[in-house]
Amino acid sequence: MPALTMSPITERFVLHWGEMGTRWGVNRTVAQIHALLFVNGAPLTAEDIAETLGVARSNVSNSLRELQNWDLVRITHILGDRRDFFETSSDPWVLMRIIVRERKLREFDPTVNMLEATLAEPSFSKEPADRQQRIRDTYALMSSLGGWTDEMLQLEPSTLSKLLKLGSKIQKFFVTATGKK
Repeated sequence: MPALTMSPITERFVLHWGEMGTRWGVNRTVAQIHALLFVNGAPLTAEDIAETLGVARSNVSNSLRELQNWDLVRITHILGDRRDFFETSSDPWVLMRIIVRERKLREFDPTVNMLEATLAEPSFSKEPADRQQRIRDTYALMSSLGGWTDEMLQLEPSTLSKLLKLGSKIQKFFVTATGKK
């Protein structure tokens, strides 16, 4: 199967997603592969991906494995073809929820756990009072944000969309009611 021909729009999308990936701490090729699968909307083989993006097949394999570890890519098969094909969700809400859930599990939750363990240590009480308070405040904030995130991840995309639209109205209400931003 020949490589996909990317239109200038598709190429711009894939390249930009790769650039954004590096800013989010994700390998550029990983992000580009995910973007290609997303924007293509149909399963592709690793060979198709490598040829289309002009990257080494081994790089594609490693990148696909990373995307599978994040639950962003899954293997599928096509009747009559023995090769593995790879696909991702075509719903940006599904992808956003997966990414937020995984980042929370990998990056946010360990910090909350460390703060909780720090607060439980007997030696914590020997820290200066102002440091203790900053750590308690940080834990309280992060625990609240973590709980809120868990609740938001359980909502349907239509409800999340309504909440996002409602957000600016709520902000205006509070600014008007309190006179503070």
